[in-house]
Amino acid sequence: MTYAFALLGATGFTGGLTADYLGAHAPAGTTWAIAGRNRAKLDAVASQISDAGGVVPDVVVADVHDPGHLLALAESTGVLASTVGPYSLHGAAVVAACAASGTDYCDLTGEPEFVDRMWLEHHDTAVRSGARLVHACGFDSVPHDLGVLHTVQQLPSDVPITVRGYVRASADFSGGTFQSALGAFAGFRSSRATAKARRRREGRPAGRRVRGLPERPGRGIGGTGWALPLPTIDPQVVLRSARALPAYGPDFSYGHFVEFRHLPVAVGAAVGAGAVVAGAQVPPIREALGRFKGAGEGPSESRRARSWFRVQFEAEAGGARLVTEAAGGDPGYTETARMLGESVFALAFDDLPDTAGQVTTAVAMGDALLARLPYFRTL
Repeated sequence: MTYAFALLGATGFTGGLTADYLGAHAPAGTTWAIAGRNRAKLDAVASQISDAGGVVPDVVVADVHDPGHLLALAESTGVLASTVGPYSLHGAAVVAACAASGTDYCDLTGEPEFVDRMWLEHHDTAVRSGARLVHACGFDSVPHDLGVLHTVQQLPSDVPITVRGYVRASADFSGGTFQSALGAFAGFRSSRATAKARRRREGRPAGRRVRGLPERPGRGIGGTGWALPLPTIDPQVVLRSARALPAYGPDFSYGHFVEFRHLPVAVGAAVGAGAVVAGAQVPPIREALGRFKGAGEGPSESRRARSWFRVQFEAEAGGARLVTEAAGGDPGYTETARMLGESVFALAFDDLPDTAGQVTTAVAMGDALLARLPYFRTL
């Protein structure tokens, strides 16, 4: 093994921010690499890290659609992180290479079908090789997955636990995220079929019950504001962590919502989201929507500096009520780069639970990643 970790996709917008973070915060003397197709662009990223006084990476030329390139890259490193999305188009061969070589893998995907398909195709191989395949290591879904873990750690583990997460944010999201969302909206039917196939094979924990709460609009946390169900990948990740970890109790329920202060804003958001989902089903409209924001685009540094997120978790257990919070700055870029970067460091350097296969951030890194990130507190 040549590298402690490697980053694939460092020449993209979010990938570049992640490369900068890794270079700025890697322990002195760390040997690491950035990888992609374009050597000139990779050299420019490495030069920028050098100019900033960071730990300079090696440059490796690798094509995400060349299995030979990817296997060689995976075999050369202990951890391989990928920011090359949409992952449904560009991610499968990277996961396959890591599963085969026993290399830990992490990414930023929020695409449920991709995650389910990777579990079906590579989980068993990764269990045998010892690789940890950890998807959704950015805003999808670190604040939510680890926020619920932090919450249940404050509660007794022998009583039913119900948690509701309420998300608020002010931020622009990346072109890659928008493109991935369009693809997910367009593929609802195939996504349901893939999820069903996973459920048949995966099974459920014995002697415990884990379930999602009904997806209904209602009031926000503490009965204030307005909340709409948020059918992102985040509640799926939380429930998978709950199935894997007994600390979530004998009967665990979770609901995931976006919160608004004013009812007209909530109604407008629901109508707008419905229009985008409907438009994504029609190829010409989906193509037009895709031109609205292309992959690789991102907001200015000043806009990112004004951005923020807050997720509050309201928990009930054994008659007690608890409120916790995960909060930080720009979720789509600055904080996502930190979340992925610290996930890489945790996988590369920390004493972690003995696990393998496709696992969540809470299962793979749990307390170590909670300690590395400054977002979480009990109110």
